[in-house]
Amino acid sequence: MAEIGFSELSANVGSEVDGVDLGEAMSDSTLGRLVAELADRCVLLFRGQDITPAQLIDFSRRLGPLEEHVLSNFCLPGHPEIFVVSNIIENGKHVGAFGGSKQYHSDLAYHDKPSMGSVFHCLECPEEGGETSIVSMSAAYDALPQERREWLCKQRAVFDYVWYYEQAHHDRPKLTEEQKRRVPPVGHPAVRTHPVNGRPSLFLSEVWVRQFEGTSDEESQEILAEILEFATKPEFTYVHAWTPGDVLIWDNRNSIHKACPFDEQNTRRRMHRTTIKGTAPYFESTA
Repeated sequence: MAEIGFSELSANVGSEVDGVDLGEAMSDSTLGRLVAELADRCVLLFRGQDITPAQLIDFSRRLGPLEEHVLSNFCLPGHPEIFVVSNIIENGKHVGAFGGSKQYHSDLAYHDKPSMGSVFHCLECPEEGGETSIVSMSAAYDALPQERREWLCKQRAVFDYVWYYEQAHHDRPKLTEEQKRRVPPVGHPAVRTHPVNGRPSLFLSEVWVRQFEGTSDEESQEILAEILEFATKPEFTYVHAWTPGDVLIWDNRNSIHKACPFDEQNTRRRMHRTTIKGTAPYFESTA
């Protein structure tokens, strides 16, 4: 493998990686450099990756054990580790999760052990629109007023998947009772410490967070909107315009992301996503 290098995608978010073919065997030292860079920069971009589903899974497993999504009907046949995100309809059925969340979130944050990160492989994308916008929640946390940071460090947020799904996804099949039992509401610290570099980050999103513990839904939503309006400013954000063959890894422990709109009726977008299991969020005060 050629010598790897990193170049900034934006001031606070993202590094493009040169010299890595994700279809080839990777040394432990190379993997270690990628893990450290991901922790510091939230996002890694690998361009021109012509890899199979099996190779995507093999690389993703180097980062950790993989999740199997609760919406198993949208997983790639024969590869339950790959969650398909697509607007494409074949034989009268959607081949993947369609629509894509247009609100900022981190993947599987509604579990007691949210995912460490996600690996997205672009197979098809429109020429315009359909970008992915990613926010550094560590950079946003650092820039918040001290009083707000101190308040947030004492808070726990309630993530409620069923509550969000039932109000937002009228176009998808209803959740079964078994699916609901698999995703009960869970409380997480509103600020979490990154286990690799020790840096604090906001752990909140526009979706799934129903309330701060001990605060009403209504008041919580007002506070949440205020914080996220600040966090999603351009200086904390990188917007990725996809090209087929791109692989993007984002760290769910220090970032949030969303899909940008595109012409879903007349263009095609197909992505394969693996999701790496994580550990329970925690916060260690540095004060």
